[in-house]
Amino acid sequence: MSYENHFDYIIIGHGLAGLQLALGFSEDNVLKHKKVALIDPSDKSSNDKTWSFWEIGVSKWDAIVEKSWETARFYSNTKSLTLPLEPYTYKSIRSIDFYNWAKEILQKSENIYFINDSIISTTETSTVLVQGKVETYTADHVFDSRIPKDYNSEIEKFTLVQQHFKGWIIETETPHFNPNAITMMDYRFQHQNSTSFVYVLPFSETRALIEYTFFTTETVSESVYDDAIKDYIESHLEIEKYKIVETEMGNIPMTDFPFWNYNTKHITKIGTGGGWVKGSTGYSFKHTEKNVANIISNIKNGQQPSYNIFKKKYKFYDKIFLNVLKTNNEKGVWIFEQFYGKNAIPTMFRFLDEESSFTEDVKIMRSLFSWRFISAFFRVLFRR
Repeated sequence: MSYENHFDYIIIGHGLAGLQLALGFSEDNVLKHKKVALIDPSDKSSNDKTWSFWEIGVSKWDAIVEKSWETARFYSNTKSLTLPLEPYTYKSIRSIDFYNWAKEILQKSENIYFINDSIISTTETSTVLVQGKVETYTADHVFDSRIPKDYNSEIEKFTLVQQHFKGWIIETETPHFNPNAITMMDYRFQHQNSTSFVYVLPFSETRALIEYTFFTTETVSESVYDDAIKDYIESHLEIEKYKIVETEMGNIPMTDFPFWNYNTKHITKIGTGGGWVKGSTGYSFKHTEKNVANIISNIKNGQQPSYNIFKKKYKFYDKIFLNVLKTNNEKGVWIFEQFYGKNAIPTMFRFLDEESSFTEDVKIMRSLFSWRFISAFFRVLFRR
């Protein structure tokens, strides 16, 4: 094996987490000279998802943000809420735009290597031996975005709520959308009393992503999403003429599975495979940015890369929320009515960003106070 196949760091998978981590290395004055390989069987040349997130002010992501909004709306059969997001802005990025932008930056670095290969195994000694289908590589440290092999056999011991969805991007001949406000959740189109809702991102007066999303333990057939979206467009929005220009479909695991237990001295799990998707919401974009910053800081300070990334109290909150959704899924709409109806946007967003104060935590918990949450609290407490 030649020296060229040895790297300071290997990143397995160059999706959201892998590319953000590589960008973190390339942007840091201390670490930008490290030799880094990103290994993935795909070249990430297609748009496979849309990431949405909130943040205050401008950021480096604004260069690739497709659209941003300052107002959100929430609907159920009993509530209609208009939610000014200030000081936050809700932003949306197409994955292909992120992939292309990140790769363009990274390919300018002499120390970043993109390798198309499928990884078969990793063997850890004083370094890590990474066996691919095409080549064998070694690294001082590996960042691995793959789901742990134990996940499928062990997940029944933990709580899993699946965020599964399908979206249509449609274009209309005449103006139909308000491009200044998103529909965060519309529960007037629930499927069989489950936690299911319509989510709308209007990119212009004539173009929008309309997505049907579930937070449930079981998935549904593809026709369920399509029928709901079609009904929403034609019956609720009263749009007769439109064309579907793009579709997206996915399933995000919302779970308390302990991905972080699979971190070792020389291997750190990242992305979905590292538990970076927030258990109670499925959001990952800004959590990834924050975790990458922590990893870079930890390496420079001589700590294990995964040191102190997760805050235990939020993992506990997520467990309670997931437990309620799993055992009382039909009550999901009530949970979100309380959450959006009784809390200020800055308080909610700080809580979901895991930056809230104890006082704000108490306010959130009081808004959700019910026997369901009390029962879930004790189920989680005694399961720990």
